[in-house]
Amino acid sequence: MSTLLVVEDSDVIRHSVVAALRAQGHRVKGLPDGTELESAINQLQPEVIVLDVMLPGGRDGFELLKVVRRQSRAGVVMLTARDDLESRVRGLSGGADDYLAKPFAMVELTARVEALLRRTGAAGSSVTVGDLVVKDDAALVTRNGVTVELTETERKLLAQLAKHPDRVVSKTQLLTAVWGYNGYDENIVEVHISSLRRRLEAHGPRVIHTLRGRGYRLGEQ
Repeated sequence: MSTLLVVEDSDVIRHSVVAALRAQGHRVKGLPDGTELESAINQLQPEVIVLDVMLPGGRDGFELLKVVRRQSRAGVVMLTARDDLESRVRGLSGGADDYLAKPFAMVELTARVEALLRRTGAAGSSVTVGDLVVKDDAALVTRNGVTVELTETERKLLAQLAKHPDRVVSKTQLLTAVWGYNGYDENIVEVHISSLRRRLEAHGPRVIHTLRGRGYRLGEQ
């Protein structure tokens, strides 16, 4: 599951694009303009941003593209009613990865987003739970845009939980996945989970929940 951001002032187009990308299995947030773009990038750490050129609020897509490139390495697909060469060159020269003129077929947009995810190696590499973002098997973990430093064991535990968001993972499963053998004392899992929780909860509310007698679940509640 990848995290995507759609910035489009047309409610009809924005809702349709968000629905189509969610149907592909992605986590998607839509914005009607660039007012909340900076905070959304910091919080969500999106892999791809679909960005309209003609936007209200004083900053068009070209200006917002500069913001994206200052804050993120996300792939950018620009949408515009302008299909002239000058606009395409301006967008691509400014850091956009792809360009699609309106009106467009939704199947083409979703195909271009998927292709961009594959090119950037981002497909399936990120899990988002509230303000927590776990990337590349927990090689990068952030909360509200702040990097959370973890030990190697904590990373492995979080990576296993992130592979099954909102599902219970047993201590035996964690022992086998992280330590390679389920014969260890289960208390070792509890100790490292407690440490992992402290590091994560230093930056936000609890996201690792204990289900007594069953295991642990990564989720907002």
